[in-house]
Amino acid sequence: MTVIAVLAEPPRPGLVLSELAETSPLSEAEAADLYAAMLKDVCIAVERSGGDLLVNYRAEDELPDEFAGDHDSEAEIRSVVADALGGTDNARFEPQVGSTFSARAGNTVSHLLNEEEEVHSAAVVRPIAPLLGRTHLDSAAMKLRSTPVVLGPSTEGRVYFSGFLDPIDFTDAYAEPEVETLARRADDAGHGLDYVPMLPVLETGADLATVVPMLRSRVESERLVPEHTTTFVFEEGLRVESTDGVLELVRD
Repeated sequence: MTVIAVLAEPPRPGLVLSELAETSPLSEAEAADLYAAMLKDVCIAVERSGGDLLVNYRAEDELPDEFAGDHDSEAEIRSVVADALGGTDNARFEPQVGSTFSARAGNTVSHLLNEEEEVHSAAVVRPIAPLLGRTHLDSAAMKLRSTPVVLGPSTEGRVYFSGFLDPIDFTDAYAEPEVETLARRADDAGHGLDYVPMLPVLETGADLATVVPMLRSRVESERLVPEHTTTFVFEEGLRVESTDGVLELVRD
């Protein structure tokens, strides 16, 4: 089986999507709400796919002191996932281990592939790719049957999906540009590499200006949309308009 690890943090203002709050009309609290919405949509996509959902959360004692919350990190993330899936019976929860994202992702993938016999392949996603769907995940899992590393590229050299049939050297493996660094590590390990189609990720105001018209277009054409992210966009009145030939993200 393929285990898809969603590396998640508690949706707290300033902790998640801080750059988005700095570069868009959204406040830190609203950016945290959007993160929670995307976390829900990504978990729904994984649950609907042929993979097994592992929610890999940042433990409370691993968070910076200034982001300490009223509730435990695991409980907070479990609540978000339960709201999305109608419970947590189909999700597995494990704490992240490591001081950097590369270390945390690497520890998760290495443990799954080396210690769990029933796991055929393991993948890492972050809840910042709201358009990630079941078909993308199933296509990636199919490629992982014969290709050791499969990447889902995004804009500015980022990745929204990284899947592994065999481990690589994960030391700083997600250093920017992520897609190039991961490809180099795959080559260093003698692993073949394949890709699934590019999708946008959402971390900045520019990213939001890319995603918003895509969601509104899909609603207009009555196509499938990520429910929670789309609801957030419409409830907040977010849209992109052209002013004197310049595209700008605005609110109603």
